[in-house]
Amino acid sequence: MPFLKLAEKRYSARKYLDKPVNRSLIERAVEAARLAPSACNSQPWHFVVVDEPEKVKKLAEATFLPLTKMNKFVTQVPVIVALVSEPSNTSAAAGGYVKKKPYYLMDIGMAAEHFCLQAAEDNLGTCILGWFNEKKVKKYLNVPKGRSIPLLITLGYPEPGNKTVKHRRELDSILSYNSY
Repeated sequence: MPFLKLAEKRYSARKYLDKPVNRSLIERAVEAARLAPSACNSQPWHFVVVDEPEKVKKLAEATFLPLTKMNKFVTQVPVIVALVSEPSNTSAAAGGYVKKKPYYLMDIGMAAEHFCLQAAEDNLGTCILGWFNEKKVKKYLNVPKGRSIPLLITLGYPEPGNKTVKHRRELDSILSYNSY
């Protein structure tokens, strides 16, 4: 599929079919993420895939506040993937410190997008989540001390007819050449 078509196809799915995702498709998405670029080739990520229904439901409880509807959809997803931030290599860590830029977060973001685009190629839906109780998620997933979870990704077969409409700014409003 041409890349721009793939970019158009991918959206944040919030309604999923009650259908398990084959692990070979999950592994394809993780493989795509593994190939993402990273500062100084540090590859500061580890993917924890939760696909057992009872564990997914338990983990989902840490993604929303009971009094709000934000992320409530996570209770019905078949798979949740936690992107755990691993320590960067010395070069990337030193560069991030000197430049005051969290390169590892940029790296995690690129890996997440590679994951999501491969999932879209395989007709799977995803939604990247930044709103969740990281402390609870880390405890539930036995994430070692000193690691963080910058984001979670939901994964599954999207329910037909529920694709959200993308509203994007026009190209000429976000692009300039040679000067702002």
